[in-house]
Amino acid sequence: MGRLFGTDGIRGIANSFLSCELAVKVGRAAGTVLSDGSRRRLLFCVGSDTRISSDMLSFSIASGLCSVGVDVIILGVVPTPAVAYLVEKYKADAGIMISASHNPAEYNGIKIFSGDGYKIPDALEEQIETLVLDEEIPENLSGTDIGKVTYANNAVRDYVEHLKSTVMNSLDGLNIAVDCANGSASVSAEMLFKELGANADILHNKPNGININRNCGSTHIELLREYVLSNKLDAGVAYDGDADRCICVDDKGNIVDGDFIMAVCAKDMKSRGKLAKNAVVGTVMTNMGFGKFCKENDINFVATKVGDRFVLEEMLQEGYAFGGEQSGHVIFKDFASTGDGQLTSIQLLSLVKRSGQKLSELAEVMKRYPQCIINVTVSKDGKLAYYTDPQIKAAIEEAKKEFGDTGRIVVRPSGTEPLIRVMTEGEDRVLTESIAKRVSEVIQDRLSGK
Repeated sequence: MGRLFGTDGIRGIANSFLSCELAVKVGRAAGTVLSDGSRRRLLFCVGSDTRISSDMLSFSIASGLCSVGVDVIILGVVPTPAVAYLVEKYKADAGIMISASHNPAEYNGIKIFSGDGYKIPDALEEQIETLVLDEEIPENLSGTDIGKVTYANNAVRDYVEHLKSTVMNSLDGLNIAVDCANGSASVSAEMLFKELGANADILHNKPNGININRNCGSTHIELLREYVLSNKLDAGVAYDGDADRCICVDDKGNIVDGDFIMAVCAKDMKSRGKLAKNAVVGTVMTNMGFGKFCKENDINFVATKVGDRFVLEEMLQEGYAFGGEQSGHVIFKDFASTGDGQLTSIQLLSLVKRSGQKLSELAEVMKRYPQCIINVTVSKDGKLAYYTDPQIKAAIEEAKKEFGDTGRIVVRPSGTEPLIRVMTEGEDRVLTESIAKRVSEVIQDRLSGK
């Protein structure tokens, strides 16, 4: 893995690495691999976010698919989880989402889903990579055998109806703000919250192709926090560019990230007998406070590698129903096959309404340990060198000894960006921050020239 596909599909600068030519090849390769020699005409759904390059890449992908005999339904602008849902509803064989999630507008990406709404496995991604990079894509079909393109005019409506069906009660009386990040949620959030009865101020829902994630959304939560406090709202919810993650703000302005959301919802699900195997799946980046919450509430906590695909793999393998990441990728497997920001937000707000408690009160079930995350920018070669550098290894081991039982350090290369992330947690904030800074400086010093 890694020549094309990272932890979350293919991602890169649009019209540079991620060119129209590459998108056509990926479409041709995906259609070829997923047909697996079938003589039946396949059907793919293709959706996209609001980036200026998304139309260009969507139609390039569609062209590649049609050239190998695959029919295509263009969904238009939709959230990533909408593609995962609609591919099954529309009885398609696969789905493709054009999005770079939380990344800036100049990036874009390609995510591929199977017919059951799950991201395709590594083995299929590797087959697609081989066809694309080794130029082994078959000859074009004749004119009468190529695929055709149709458009799904009701895609957003169908998806919103699905979301509404997952909650037990309306959101009548709740005063909230919703930050769409000028991304995919811009087409669905207003419809969703209005029909659920919430008094919702919809923010950053005017995409222009280049303002996606720009100083808004789940990666810039401070603006939403100010809005909630100044307007005395019950809560605020923020999504990223493709709306597969959600970060919230409570009535006191506190950040309610994925860890807090999982704690609040897990406790409720357990009380209703909906927490399969009495377990929640998180990652090695999940806050230590969540592990303590699980112990106090007799809930099993399972940690995986970072990435929602690894969380989901563990859930599917072991039969768990709930899991997610601190970043706001939360998976309610009873309702979805992937992380879904809007689904997460209405599940949480539905609980707020049912409980009669404020979100700030519900979030008290968990205490966050002081955490420090430092991102060190490195080159591709620097990422590779990280794994074998003896001085970096020594610095990390020294940090572990210094923490002892009072904290921890996790260092990992990003799967989607040119970064190495250093995360520390501990009881002592000063010590936690100083160790993170020290290890980051070693990484910077050792890898900056590579």
